[in-house]
Amino acid sequence: MTRAAPAGLPELAADPTRPFGIYIHVPFCATRCGYCDFNTYTPAELGGANPDAWLAALRIELGLAAARLGSISTQTVFVGGGTPSLLGGARLGAVLDAVREHFGLAPDAEVTTEANPESTSPQLFDELRAAGYTRVSLGMQSVAPHVLAVLDRVHSPGRALAAAGEARAAGFEHVNIDLIYGTPGESDDDLRRSVDAAVDAGVDHVSGYALIVEDGTALARRVRRGEITPLDDDVLASRYELLDAGLSAAGFDWYEVSNWSRPGGECRHNLGYWDGGEWWGAGPGAHGYVGATRWWNVKHPNAYAQSLTDGILPVADFEELDDAAAHTEDVMLRLRLRHGLAVADLTQEERARADVAIGDGLVARRDDHLVLTDRGRLLADTVVRDLLSD
Repeated sequence: MTRAAPAGLPELAADPTRPFGIYIHVPFCATRCGYCDFNTYTPAELGGANPDAWLAALRIELGLAAARLGSISTQTVFVGGGTPSLLGGARLGAVLDAVREHFGLAPDAEVTTEANPESTSPQLFDELRAAGYTRVSLGMQSVAPHVLAVLDRVHSPGRALAAAGEARAAGFEHVNIDLIYGTPGESDDDLRRSVDAAVDAGVDHVSGYALIVEDGTALARRVRRGEITPLDDDVLASRYELLDAGLSAAGFDWYEVSNWSRPGGECRHNLGYWDGGEWWGAGPGAHGYVGATRWWNVKHPNAYAQSLTDGILPVADFEELDDAAAHTEDVMLRLRLRHGLAVADLTQEERARADVAIGDGLVARRDDHLVLTDRGRLLADTVVRDLLSD
């Protein structure tokens, strides 16, 4: 079990044998997508907060973080949001400079920023490469105009593809495109065209997520009013198989249930989340995890900046993971990976349950690891729940 604790952080000691990354949350968006429940704010919701104030506060947080952790080489940086590309190249360069100043970057560090297609340009990608970014993740979601309309995406169907080309022309070898499948009104052909377009754009990574109707979103309100009807689980499973087949035929391999890449294109930062890494989460609402401690920052940019102006880490709360909770997370996350979960990491009872899953065709045993089968990937959450059930 986890144990909730008062705000503030205990002593932290990063493990030098585990990969270490920094996640930086940019809370700004020009508009709010109807399906999104991330910690983001449009200009009307900010109450005076602005990117320059956020950047000043971020620099303070990274300094306080380095004082807590000591000298540690950062192997990955991921700037997410929100819409990091709204910051522009100069501010995104300043973000990376702050990481270098307080932590230092490993010589082969992977440095990613997310970007919405409508706020990118060839100049932005040139500036990002010059600043030291090595990877770009673009939110395309679909090339079908009616699907984008349901999602409240404001970019044109072709803009994400053009942005991918501009990023590659600027020298980015690693470019991701995000897809969402299962939007009401989407057809099989809509998804096929989106997959084909992503492949034709020359990217080396694709993330594909089933649309989830999150409470409190505009999409959830539309569903509640009966304006649109979510697709059922059988259709979502069929769409996942279609997505997987299209990417596999084009030379992409899945390495996590929702992520495919060409050889060498895996996102190292996200692998750190799934495979036992540690990270500092900086920015409003960001989560971090070092040792056995997981914490999360206050959400609103104003409260975040005020805390740091006062010289206090903006931690809303934290929890210490005991051995049982850490084991549960290891099983839940590592089983989603292509290289799977080591059998040796399971209890005797869990190994017996794994044998049942093998018999049911949901899991295969390979080189002393348990790996989800194609059918098991469709039921990954159920497989994990059955393995851990008492």
